[in-house]
Amino acid sequence: MTAREAGLVACRRCARVWPMGTERCGRCGSHLVSRDTASLGRVWALWFAGVICYIPANTNPMLITQTLLSSSSSTIVGGAVELLNHGAVGVAIIILIASVLIPVGKFLAIAYLAISVRRGSNVSARRRHHLYEVVEFIGRWSMIDVFVVAILSSLVQLSVVASIHPGSAALTFALSVIFTMLSAQAFDTRLFWDTKDQRNDTT
Repeated sequence: MTAREAGLVACRRCARVWPMGTERCGRCGSHLVSRDTASLGRVWALWFAGVICYIPANTNPMLITQTLLSSSSSTIVGGAVELLNHGAVGVAIIILIASVLIPVGKFLAIAYLAISVRRGSNVSARRRHHLYEVVEFIGRWSMIDVFVVAILSSLVQLSVVASIHPGSAALTFALSVIFTMLSAQAFDTRLFWDTKDQRNDTT
């Protein structure tokens, strides 16, 4: 039995449960709705914005290094390759996972969850909800590449000898992560449980 079938509605902000028909949460004052039918529109809009920002984040330079004699720039993947060449295998793997694997995985997971709400899925609502929780949990680690750039920029500042500056990809990558996080947060996960073929599925 779902909360809707029991005549209850939960607040999406504080999770307090109220009788169906209650307009506002008595705890936090949020407007109560049994299902946010407009949430998928916001999910897709923010998802597309994140994908659009992710493209220049991988093609534009993330890090710009300037010395007395030369200036060089590197993308996310290019920087990871340079770290591999210098023997920093662990750091390179972490950057590739956080900057490539996790963002792409989040894009695919959110798109799958949104499509499954519309078209149904052979995967149970419980498992899809677990997938959503995983996406929410790992989302915060997607910013690690931006943190590395910020730390390097603040530490390696040797005046005219050498300096490191963040490239344009740092901004677009941060925006991509933010849009993707907002897309996931806009999801009304209660919609998973409304699919007819999932109603009695407890696996």
